[in-house]
Amino acid sequence: MRIMVILTGLLLLAACQNNEESLLRERQADSDLKYVTDSDPVKRETLSNQQVAKRLAQTAVEVPDVHDATAVVLGKYVAVGIDVDKDLDRSRVGVIKFSVAEALKHDPYGKQAVVVADADGFERIRGLGRKIAEGHPVQAVTEELSQIVGRYMPEGPINERSQSESNEQSIPKKDQEKLHKIEENQSKDR
Repeated sequence: MRIMVILTGLLLLAACQNNEESLLRERQADSDLKYVTDSDPVKRETLSNQQVAKRLAQTAVEVPDVHDATAVVLGKYVAVGIDVDKDLDRSRVGVIKFSVAEALKHDPYGKQAVVVADADGFERIRGLGRKIAEGHPVQAVTEELSQIVGRYMPEGPINERSQSESNEQSIPKKDQEKLHKIEENQSKDR
C-alpha cells in the first residue's frame, strides 16, 4: 500500500512538471509577448559628485527665468541653488522653484534635490561647492550643507501627542468618564 501511494505521488509530480515545461515553451514561442529582465529604462552613468553637480546645475539653468544655478552633491544628498530676478514676487519664485524641482526629478541624480531660491542660500551653496573643490574636510562640508538645508526645510511636530490627548490629562477622572460617554453618544448619532 505504501509503495502505491509513493508511486501515485511521483506520477502526479511528473505530470505537473511536464505541464510547466509545456507552458514555458508556449510562452517562449508566442512572438507577441516580450519578456523583460530589467524594466528600468534609465541607465545611470557612473559620475563623480562634481560631474553630477554640474549636470544638475545645467538642468536648473535651462528652466525659464533661472539666471544661474549651482549644486552640491554629497552622496545621495543634493542641494541646488538658483538665481532668479530679485524683483519677482514670492508666488512666481515658488513656481520657478517647483519647475526646477520637476526638471531635476526627471534626472536620476536629482530626484530628491532640495531647491533654494534666495540670494543668501545661492551664495552659501556656491561657497560650499568651492570648499568641496578645494578639498575641505567632509565633516565641515556636511555640517554646512545640513545647516543650509535645515534653514529651508519646513518645520513640523514629530511624534507629538494631539492637543486633545494633552487636554484629557488636565481633566479629573470622573469628568473624563462623562466626556467619553458624551463622545460615544455623539459618534453614534452620526
